[in-house]
Amino acid sequence: MLTADYDRLGLRAGDRLLDLGCGFGRHAFEALRRGARVVACDMALPELRQVLETVSAMRDADDVAPGLSATCVNGDATRLPFADGSFDRVIASEVMEHVPDDLAALDELTRVLRPGGTIAVTVPAWLPEKICWALSEHYHAPHVEGGHVRIYTEGELRRKMLGAGLEPGGAHLAHALHSPYWWLRCAVGPTNDANALVRAYTKLLEWDIVSRPAVTRLAEQALNPILGKSLVVYATKPVTRSGRIPALAASGAVS
Repeated sequence: MLTADYDRLGLRAGDRLLDLGCGFGRHAFEALRRGARVVACDMALPELRQVLETVSAMRDADDVAPGLSATCVNGDATRLPFADGSFDRVIASEVMEHVPDDLAALDELTRVLRPGGTIAVTVPAWLPEKICWALSEHYHAPHVEGGHVRIYTEGELRRKMLGAGLEPGGAHLAHALHSPYWWLRCAVGPTNDANALVRAYTKLLEWDIVSRPAVTRLAEQALNPILGKSLVVYATKPVTRSGRIPALAASGAVS
């Protein structure tokens, strides 16, 4: 289940892509299939180990072109262990809402993105997230360790990206079918996996992800602009004639 759109991101074969907060690797795997050289970065070691196992299985199944690199790195979004301009494309999916110092993280993402490179930042959309927070305090921080620490509006995310030196562009909402699912989970308790309605809705989502039936695809496409669970904003790191980021953007000032 992908949140970022690789066509909007401009991903091409041979690009070096950073998947920040990769989790279990869904975006990293698709980038590999499309011919990118991938670095999957996360703070959670168990997830990184599983990513490596899946990449190994993809190679065994000839699902990855020969010679493509896939690296896992244990790292902090606010202190990335990469050189300036290391990546052509960056995906930071469902990460910023967990990071207390999101401005520092955006500064780092801008630093490691090459001039002219593109980034996709995805966060929980404002309305579905507001409802989740209202339904259960055990859905977010400080009641949940590592939980969501803020709710973004699109305008706020765009201003912060601009302040980091990026040029925000297009945006869209995704995963509308997941919004009611999380409202249900919050209503019965976010960790209550035994609830019958939660189990039934989970099976529906699994069927949708695996089979991609037309009925759910069309329903989600129609509902995304209103109920999309994730907001995706794309941006470019600008290039001047000297090859430098403009001074105002590089300063980190938010207009």
